Amino acid sequence: MANKAELIDAIAASAKLTKADAGRALDATIEAISKDLKKGNRVSLVGFGSFSVAKRAARTGRNPQTGKEIKIAAKKVVKFKAGSELSGSVNKGK
Repeated sequence: MANKAELIDAIAASAKLTKADAGRALDATIEAISKDLKKGNRVSLVGFGSFSVAKRAARTGRNPQTGKEIKIAAKKVVKFKAGSELSGSVNKGK
């Protein structure tokens, strides 16, 4: 599993940037995607995939330790759907 530092290293090597520039570029990308999602917009990166926000309704759950019913509040969740190019490249690795 790659972490943020490893991803920055890969970006820097691939784009021939310094690690500092690659880190700022990654942070700016994440910030831009987050801001759009907070507004409720869908972010689509052709070939890679799309991020969207969905509403999850309130529901009743169960505490697994005690078995007692609990109320789970409604909330918004982020969803990611992989694009065809990303899916294809992952499946070629089999």
